[in-house]
Amino acid sequence: MPVPKKNKTITPYFTEEDADQIRAAVNAVGHLEGYASISELVEGATLRELRRMQRKYNGGRKWVGIPAGQLRPGRRTRAERQNRQDDARRLL
Repeated sequence: MPVPKKNKTITPYFTEEDADQIRAAVNAVGHLEGYASISELVEGATLRELRRMQRKYNGGRKWVGIPAGQLRPGRRTRAERQNRQDDARRLL
């Protein structure tokens, strides 16, 4: 009998407006889409995006996992967000 995998927690952050819309969507149509909770919606969307990036950048293969605590926590700083916007404008 296979041993079930242990769940790990990752906390995404959303603006208040986006969080309101996520709750509204799950409440209105979550049951039609197969999502019983926000966690199920976020997990499904994140795993779809992960698989897309694996296909695009890693030949469809999984990357070697990175343990918790190895990546920086939280959102980008205001300066990092501004630099990202500046970089995007230069590409246009």
